[in-house]
Amino acid sequence: MKKRGKRFQDAVAVMDTDKAHSLEEAVDVLKETSKVKFDETVELHLRTSADPRHADQLVRGVTMLPHGLGKTVRVLVFANGEAADIAKRAGADFIGDDDLIRNIEGGWVDFDIGLAIPDMMSKIGKLGRVLGRRGLMPNPRTGTMVQPQDLPRTIEEAKKGRVEYRMDRTGLIHVSVGKVSFSQEQLVENVASIVDAIVKSKPSGVKGTFIRTAFLTSTMGPSIKLDVNALLSVKVE
Repeated sequence: MKKRGKRFQDAVAVMDTDKAHSLEEAVDVLKETSKVKFDETVELHLRTSADPRHADQLVRGVTMLPHGLGKTVRVLVFANGEAADIAKRAGADFIGDDDLIRNIEGGWVDFDIGLAIPDMMSKIGKLGRVLGRRGLMPNPRTGTMVQPQDLPRTIEEAKKGRVEYRMDRTGLIHVSVGKVSFSQEQLVENVASIVDAIVKSKPSGVKGTFIRTAFLTSTMGPSIKLDVNALLSVKVE
């Protein structure tokens, strides 16, 4: 069993680890147990009843967090010609085609969101093995394959708090929802927003209860169990 540090053990000591908390309670506990000297990322972990072995039960999508992620988002755009000029004016951090492809093939992945115009999709297909497992591969299903005229809006949304969620091969969804420094209201609204989007994307092939368990955690902190029924009842304004 992994040995935990004293800070982690002290955090667990002030928690009721068996209790399923309301979202507001969980945020309060998370803030109380955060003792590190940096602004930790807050993450939501959901166990679903979806079976990733079946194509009609895959869960994947994007949504906007009302209060963003609390960090600078580096946007890369695979584009050339006029589309590259549009992306540059819109504030993309990295823009290119063959040059970017070569860099990524060499192992460079220092960005947070990857976008591509349709004409570039055939070129970047070979990058799937590098970008796919990191969730950085442009994909029409997640709105990251973008028409040139839509680049300004998509880039702006990405920098403000556009997040992608996807189920892993065990049926779990892990997604960042903000920073510990956010107010309780901001974290609650961000979590409620992402949960609402995930519930709305429930695959038709999934029957019965969709979200089985839910936990809130910070980068260095323990997991805080959430009351799923209470979580699902939080309204998105």
